[in-house]
Parts: sequence; C-alpha cells; structure tokens
Amino acid sequence: MVNTTLTADIVAKAALPILENQLGWVGKIHRAHEEEFSKTVNGYKVGDTISIRRPADFTVRTGATLSTQDVIEGKTTIVVDQQIGVDFQFTSTDLTLKVEDMAERIIKPAMTNIVNYMANDIATKMYQGAYHWVGTAGQTINSFADFYKGPERLNEAAIPMDGRLAILSPSDHAGMLGSQTGLYITNAANSAYRNGELGMIGGVDTYMSQVTPSHTAGTRDNTTPLTNGISQEVTYDTAKNTWTQSLVTDGWDSSCTLTAGDVFTIDGVYMVNPKTKANTSILQPFVVTANVTANQTTTSDTTITISPPIIVTGPHQTCTYSGNFDGRTITNIGTASTVYKQNMVFHKNCMSLAVVPMELPAAAYGAARREYKGFSVRVIPIYDGTNDISKWRLDLLYGRKLIDPRGVVRLSGTA
Repeated sequence: MVNTTLTADIVAKAALPILENQLGWVGKIHRAHEEEFSKTVNGYKVGDTISIRRPADFTVRTGATLSTQDVIEGKTTIVVDQQIGVDFQFTSTDLTLKVEDMAERIIKPAMTNIVNYMANDIATKMYQGAYHWVGTAGQTINSFADFYKGPERLNEAAIPMDGRLAILSPSDHAGMLGSQTGLYITNAANSAYRNGELGMIGGVDTYMSQVTPSHTAGTRDNTTPLTNGISQEVTYDTAKNTWTQSLVTDGWDSSCTLTAGDVFTIDGVYMVNPKTKANTSILQPFVVTANVTANQTTTSDTTITISPPIIVTGPHQTCTYSGNFDGRTITNIGTASTVYKQNMVFHKNCMSLAVVPMELPAAAYGAARREYKGFSVRVIPIYDGTNDISKWRLDLLYGRKLIDPRGVVRLSGTA
C-alpha cells in the first residue's frame, strides 16, 4: 500500500479491529446495557449511571389453594467511569507511514495494553465480589478433577450450563495443558500439545490470561474469630440492592485486617439449592466486600460487610442453619498475608461491561471516533509546533459491574 498521511480517523479505524481481536474472554461477557447510555430523554443524555434490575424469585405452591407472593425486585447500578488510554507521538517524518506499518508498530502494542488493563480490572472486580471458592488455596490446577470443581459448584448454584467461561493463570493453564497431553482424545491432546490450547473443558470455554488478578489475604494472624449475635439473618427486602449485610464478630487479633475479597465459612451454616431451598451440605462461603481492621481488643466487636446476605427463608434464601447463631467459628480460606492467583469459572451474564462512545470536544481539531462491534475508540491529535511533533491521545470509556456473584467460582487446585 502507498504511504498515507495519518489522520485521527485512520488511527481509530486501524485500532478497533485490533482491539476486537485481542479481547479473548472479555469480548464474551454481558454487553446488553450499553444501549441505555445512548438514549436521550427530552434531548438530554441519561448520564453515566443506569439501574439494572435483579430478577424476582418465587417459592412453589403445593396443592390447589391460592397463595400469592409479593414481587420484590432489587436493583443495582452500572457506572461508566473508567477512562483509559494510551498517548504517543510522531515526528513530522513519521506521519507518512504505511497503514500496515503504523498498525503493527504502534497501534497493536497500544491496544494490547488497553485490553490487558481492562481484562485485569474486570477480573479484579469480579473476584472481589465472588464468594464461592473451591479447591485448596495456593494449589495448582493440574487435572480435570481439579478444574471441574468449578463447574460442579456452578451446578450446585443452579447456574445455566450454556455461556460458561474460565480464566486460568499461566501456571494453572500450564498445569491443565500437561494433564491434557496424555489423553486418548485426539483433538484435545493435539490442541494442548501443539497449540497450547485448552478450549472447551466440561462445557466451559477456557482461556489463559496473563493478567489473571492476585488476591493478598488480610493479616488475620493467630485468630479464633466467632460470630457475635444470637440472630443475624436479614430479609431480602433489606439486602436486595446491595446483596450484602453487616456481620458482627469478635475474637480477632488486635488490629488484624480483613481485605476485600477474603473468603470464610461459618460453622454449621450451609448453602441451599437456589431452586428447591434444600440444604446442600456445603458450607456457605462468604466474601468480605470492604477492607476492615479489627478493634483494638480481642473482646470488642468487629463488624464486617459480607456477601451473600444471610437469608434463611423465602424465595431468595441463601443458606440455612439450626440452633443459636452466636459463637460459631469463622474459618478463613487461605493463609494470612498470602498472595493467591484468582482463577475463575463463571457464567458470561454474571458480569456486565459497557463501552460508551466518548464526546468529541468542539476544540479538538481533527479528532475522530470509530465504533466497531460495540466498541468505541476516540483519537485526538495535538500538534506541538515548537518541536514539530504530533502528539496523539487514544481513549476508551467503559463501566463494569458484577451483577450476579452467584455465577462466579474462584478456583484452586487440590493438595
């Protein structure tokens, strides 16, 4: 191709297909709410926040007698507040390039960095709100039995079979590849051995992610924490919008910390089947949703914000227990102050991503915006006449929200 004088429109046009090709698992998560941000009311845009309804749920009546139930819908919000970009510059000589050269030398590395940042950010938000964690924290996933603990927990949580995805850290992905190469399944062994690909495993579309997030557990050293309160369950009506509640505890070491994303179980508190409400005999895991430091004395209460809320009756029941709730032992998953890779198996609809077209400022001469398959990139050139340099800013605006934490399982191997 002949050399072309680069313009913002050419840069944006070249950037978007590269972005789409680099997305991997990010391109498959829920995107249905983006159109809401493009709507106008009486000529004005809706703003940077929209509400998302949580689905209603019901219990099943037995017999012929009518038994009506209130329809209670919770809601959450998704905020488009993440502006990211890459800035670069050309000399006047560089401005005349082949489009192919420009795409390979400049745009591809820029878009790769943007995608990796977005993927890590989305995955971090996803794991920090997810309470299911299976396997033994710190152990590498290196067998089908290890891996399938993730889909198994999704099954226990009544999550749909279609649309399941997984992201594995490089070390866990390598462990799984090694387990696949010895199989007598020709296609699976070939893909693993020759291409380093896992593909579909147990109904889950599986990806390696170089930016799989890590979680550092709180300090919580030498603790014997307990619940402190005879009855701490809540109703769905009080927790429906946040899907969290406050849990009063005691017995933590003085000034120890719990970090958002820490997971623990409570002795005798069991997960229920979301459809039948039957006890599954699986201890219900709870995730800490906000950092907290324990009170200065071991006899003082420490209040923790947790998810899911402890709802023990009704259509939105999350768990069950018998007897007094007070004084139950809290068992933390993982070791204090230890870093753990956050592999995840999840349903694509549990997380919502909204990429929104950015405004073109009136004063930004030569600016351009391109949209491709639901993604939008804005490019603005800025000329530095003193140094004869053309500077360029490439921006992308998005929002992300974990809308159904039941559909995410954090996954480790087994000892």
